[in-house]
Amino acid sequence: MGRGRAKAKQTKVARELKYSSHNTDFDALQRELSGSGQSHVGPPDDEQTEDPYDDYDDDYRR
Repeated sequence: MGRGRAKAKQTKVARELKYSSHNTDFDALQRELSGSGQSHVGPPDDEQTEDPYDDYDDDYRR
């Protein structure tokens, strides 16, 4: 019970996404898909990062 309203809203949102026209920036999409931008977040794969919770794990097991 009570799922009808949520399902109706999901259906409405899905319909809007499916049938509405969007202004797509294909140039930005191409740049993003080609990976030409510097959007890498986080340390490189060869660097090890320190886990701030390592000390807590040791204390918990004692």
